[in-house]
Amino acid sequence: MATKPKRPAKQADAKPALQKSTTSKKATKSDEPAGLSRDEDLKAYREMLLIRRFEEKAGQMYGMGLIGGFCHLYIGQEAVVVGLLGAARQGDQIVTGYRDHGHMLACGMDPKGVMAELTGRSGGYSKGKGGSMHMFSVEKCFYGGHGIVAAQVPIGTGLAFSNKYRGNDHVSLTFFGDGAANQGQVYESFNMAELWSLPVIYVIENNQYAMGTSVARASAQTNLSKRGVSFNIPGEQVDGMDVRAVRAAALKAMEWCRAGKGPYILEMMTYRYRGHSMSDPAKYRAKEEVNKMRQEHDPIEQVRHRLLDAGMSEDELKDIDKDIRAIINEAAEFAQQSPEPDPAELWTDVLAKEDHAAVGA
Repeated sequence: MATKPKRPAKQADAKPALQKSTTSKKATKSDEPAGLSRDEDLKAYREMLLIRRFEEKAGQMYGMGLIGGFCHLYIGQEAVVVGLLGAARQGDQIVTGYRDHGHMLACGMDPKGVMAELTGRSGGYSKGKGGSMHMFSVEKCFYGGHGIVAAQVPIGTGLAFSNKYRGNDHVSLTFFGDGAANQGQVYESFNMAELWSLPVIYVIENNQYAMGTSVARASAQTNLSKRGVSFNIPGEQVDGMDVRAVRAAALKAMEWCRAGKGPYILEMMTYRYRGHSMSDPAKYRAKEEVNKMRQEHDPIEQVRHRLLDAGMSEDELKDIDKDIRAIINEAAEFAQQSPEPDPAELWTDVLAKEDHAAVGA
């Protein structure tokens, strides 16, 4: 007689856990994160604060009806992309899912163009036709922004294949979430990447909730860094709220990939402060849980305290915030003043023109 299956843990029982870096299989155990220099901390602080203030403004504009459609904010997770790109080299590619504004800003895309795309204006990166989830910049090696869960993982794997085919030393940084980690196409990509020793870092941004479902309720193996074990892909859990830990783990993974050893998995233990999207009231978790993460693990506050300890004054940090707020306000103004796309644009960028390089190739 079959035994009765165990009842899944209650949502309230699934507590977020930030863990020190741990590795599986080929990778070695990480030590405490290497400290950043004052200048590196300052750079990280500016970049994370830019993302935070941009997302706060985007949320405000969404509430005012200036941004429509889906809008997924990155507030709380800033250290992940800033730390990863702090270890990247020029030419390394970035691809991610729909929580993508922070990735765009971290790789150097203009806040004006990103915000204008959110408001659906012609000054946006996709000419106002893509919205929050669909922006690209070949110049900045940013390949989206993808609305389909895990759809970017095969694309990121393909970017890594192109690097190997061309014989360069670029690495594909392929970001996806804990929910996407259960999608089948992820494991098809893992298999090909290991089989062909492709230079790709699979960055799992584990913010503890796949939409409104906790990892504990949705994943049989909650240590997502082990998802590559059956493919012989090394994996590591990292404190994704500490930009130092993220950068240190990224440097190690980059070295692995550039040495021709194949793919690497980094599970970033992070947390989002807002709901899954702007339409999500996040009633599946307690306010006390969110407040505790903000008070004890906020990635920007950690760097702020280090800068103060290094001799910077409160006034200097306030001036940085003031400058960043001015950049964001200028972006918001541009996003509202930029004209809406001409109706004729409906038919552009759908099919390649006859004189396009790819046609007839």
